[in-house]
Amino acid sequence: MNTVIQHFNNIFLPLLPDTRFFAFKRFLWRMAKVEIGENVKICSSVIILGAGRLKIGSNTWIGPKVMICANDSITIGSDCDIAPRVYIGDGTHEITHGLDRIAGIDITNPISIGNGCWICASSTILAGVTICDQCVVAAGAVVTRSVLYNKVLVAGVPALVKKKI
Repeated sequence: MNTVIQHFNNIFLPLLPDTRFFAFKRFLWRMAKVEIGENVKICSSVIILGAGRLKIGSNTWIGPKVMICANDSITIGSDCDIAPRVYIGDGTHEITHGLDRIAGIDITNPISIGNGCWICASSTILAGVTICDQCVVAAGAVVTRSVLYNKVLVAGVPALVKKKI
């Protein structure tokens, strides 16, 4: 991604109404080299960070105050609903002894969210996670491991499969 344009977007876009001017917002995010499908709706208060690759499929909604940190690669499928205050980040740290900082070595692992998923409010998707198609991540869940089945509900900290949909 183009981090200069990305920085501009993160400053300018919050000045716009959250649920208006979606075509203009898509244009600005495409200028920052975010790969965006047709009819994607990104709220103005969404923050996108990182120099990695971000791909968002068609007809996806990304709600208010979502933060996406793409240092490696994040793919969000088509027809997804991402609720307010969701965090999606593909970076973390390895515990490193012998340094002044225990969170020493940076690690990035790609994230993939399948088509038709619903990521509920205040949930977290961490590095290296793949979520299959038409899954629901419950509100407040922290997804630390891949969800390898279609059409399931995951919930909890850490998120576990609770039921088939």
